[in-house]
Formats: sequence, structure tokens, C-alpha cells
Amino acid sequence: MYLGIDLGTSSIKVIITDSEHQLVAQASHTLGISRPRPLWSEQDPSEWWSALNVAMLQLKEQHPIFMQQVVAIGLSGQQHGAVLLGDSGEVLRPAILWNDGRSMTQCEQLMQAVPDYEKIVGNTI
Repeated sequence: MYLGIDLGTSSIKVIITDSEHQLVAQASHTLGISRPRPLWSEQDPSEWWSALNVAMLQLKEQHPIFMQQVVAIGLSGQQHGAVLLGDSGEVLRPAILWNDGRSMTQCEQLMQAVPDYEKIVGNTI
């Protein structure tokens, strides 16, 4: 059995597949998004861990045998988020999510100043 974990923007999803990659169990837990100001989009990283624990407990309770047979774990996560850490590894503030728009003006300035930015960075600004 294989365990897959996907940390998305709106929820965390966990699945178990068998050796033929067929889905045999799944669980999820919704995540909240904070928008404290216009264009801002943030999440508390501690909610990611809490949501994972809730979803994993669901799998353990509903499919204990499958959970005992897990031999590998795959993980995917949100794109382009910023989790700022202090010297001791502590989270300093809510994570700034990929869909946060507070730097839109600066992005537009960069795109005009560096027209071939996509070739340089391999992504949109």
C-alpha cells in the first residue's frame, strides 16, 4: 500500500493506493484561508499539520489494516508559498500563499523592466 498526501490551498487530502495504483481509501480536511486585507491570501502553517493529523486519523480509524501495510509515502504541496522562519526554525507569520496579490504593482514593473523574464526564471511573476 502507498500513502499519498496532498497539501492543497483549500484542503489536505490523503489517499491509500494498492500495488496496482488503485485507490482503496481516502480522507480530507478543509483548510481556511485568511484574507486580512484586500489581495492578501494567507494560511497558518500549524493548520496544515492539524489538518493532516485529522485526515490521517480518519484513515487509521476507517482502514487500520491498509495503514499498517503502507510501504511508501508521496507528498505534494502548494505552489509558490512563502513560509518565513526564525533562527530556531519557528514560523514567524502566516504563510503567504501562491494566490496572494499584494505585490501586483511590483510584478507588473518587473515584467515591463525585464521582458524576457519567463526565459530567465521559468515562471510567471
